[in-house]
Amino acid sequence: MMAMTARSSTSLCLRRTAAGRIEGVPKVGVVVGWARKREVRGLCVKGDGDGNQVSVDTVNGRKVNGVIHGSDASLHMGRCMGLGNEDGGGMVSVDSFKLGRFVEDRFVYRQAFVIRSYEIGPDKTATMETLMNLLQETALNHVMSSGLASDGFGATHEMNLRKLIWVVTRINIQVDKYSRWGDVVEIDTWVAASGKNGMRRDWIIRDYNTNRIIARATSKWVMMNRETRMLSKIPEQVREEVQPFYLDRKLIHESNDDKIDKLTDETAENIRSGLAPRWSDMDVNQHVNNVKYIGWILESVPMNVLEDYHLTSITLQYRRECRQSQLVESLTSMTASDTEETSSCKPDLGSTHLLRLQEDKAEVIRARAEWRRK
Repeated sequence: MMAMTARSSTSLCLRRTAAGRIEGVPKVGVVVGWARKREVRGLCVKGDGDGNQVSVDTVNGRKVNGVIHGSDASLHMGRCMGLGNEDGGGMVSVDSFKLGRFVEDRFVYRQAFVIRSYEIGPDKTATMETLMNLLQETALNHVMSSGLASDGFGATHEMNLRKLIWVVTRINIQVDKYSRWGDVVEIDTWVAASGKNGMRRDWIIRDYNTNRIIARATSKWVMMNRETRMLSKIPEQVREEVQPFYLDRKLIHESNDDKIDKLTDETAENIRSGLAPRWSDMDVNQHVNNVKYIGWILESVPMNVLEDYHLTSITLQYRRECRQSQLVESLTSMTASDTEETSSCKPDLGSTHLLRLQEDKAEVIRARAEWRRK
């Protein structure tokens, strides 16, 4: 495997205009260098000499972005081989910087994050993709902190032995308020059984300063063999691993017959073709990461909707995985709410979406969303 570094360079390109004159046009190129990837072991960060970790990621003395500070650091700090530097700074395991903490008798995992500048949209608020990325990060850290994590992307030790991975089949996220750049959010997550061979994961997102719940989400997961790509039942050994962490607490109640209509060329108002997965869209399970589909769905949403409305709720039904070599089409149909019924809880717009493979029209995702005017 190779890692890449790059720098830009500028040269002058000459061209002849329609009038016959010669003009110099700057020509910008990129010089790319490659280096073989190496495994990193024992990665450490420097302490301040008193056993504390050096970081600016605190709010009122509490940790954000999963960073552990002060006396709490000793509870989570891993050991790292290496010598301190000449100013007396100690060495701290990097794992200490990415964990939150367990609450409610270890059934609930909690982690705080700052909304970064690169996680906001044109209106300076966090995007739906940002929220889903934070949900995913909290879920994976939950598994890692519980001691269940193996080498896989959230897979347990018994799952890894059987070449099994988790795949999401449905997720519903509801947003009351989008955080702004620099805001701090606190996310709680927990898991429960979903039928005989599934798992449900729920989240709540709070504003760190007000403790107000600003978003909630629920999802359903099943197991798939990472080599055959076929769905699998949950082995009893895996069930025994995860069952002690189950907390049967529902925030969003969904009906089993709550189906999303399938869009067609005739029923879709907007169709965007030629969407190609990038290398950076892939995750360690060798398919497009589930968060990336949000951006593709929005590609076929009218621009005036994106500019004037907030996406307040979206439900995604995942039908099949998408690999890097497959092109995707995005279909959208918008519906206005009943203007005769005005309510602070009613959305102003509704929308139905479909992502499908461009080659054979096979469904990848069905989605339904609600929008409120900004």
